[in-house]
Amino acid sequence: MLVKEWARLEGLHPQTVWKWCRQGTMPVPVEQTPTGMWLIHDPKYETASHPNPAGSRTVCYARVSGGGRKGDLQRQADRLKAFALSMGVEKPEVVTETGSGMNENRRKLNRLLSDPTVGTLIVERRDRLARMNMGLVESALKAQGRRIIVVDDTEPDDDLVRDMTEVLTSFCARLYGRRAAKHRAEKALEAMRDERV
Repeated sequence: MLVKEWARLEGLHPQTVWKWCRQGTMPVPVEQTPTGMWLIHDPKYETASHPNPAGSRTVCYARVSGGGRKGDLQRQADRLKAFALSMGVEKPEVVTETGSGMNENRRKLNRLLSDPTVGTLIVERRDRLARMNMGLVESALKAQGRRIIVVDDTEPDDDLVRDMTEVLTSFCARLYGRRAAKHRAEKALEAMRDERV
């Protein structure tokens, strides 16, 4: 189980849990993966909250935005597979796709989301799965007893900043084309921050 997930279940702040992991004072077993991520093995949650129904699969989903980034796609897939193996998944499946994060008609992703045998979906970052409304995707899967694991969840914790980034990305995608949308949104946010200071 990831630090943020365990902290939420226990009513603790994630920073406190990370501190305990580094200090070796966690009340339950923990392990650090080769990538530096902490995994928490709390028996009361691992057996109760994530049952593995018959036919449940763990799938790693890797995505890049353009065809010129095939090398990045392969490295992303390798990192996801290593993470899944460190979680104890025996034979993790890896699905790769090339396409914009703003495109909601990604064939392979839609197939994974609609397949009830996929119990766990592992992605490197939230934006690899969806640029906007990731919470809705998570809620829909959770209602079906499925889950999403985000390996690198180091995005801004400030919901307002994340929401603003998503909205700006959407507008920039429509105005300037999808390829440069994220870059332009980041520049707009930077300009807004500079104006406040």
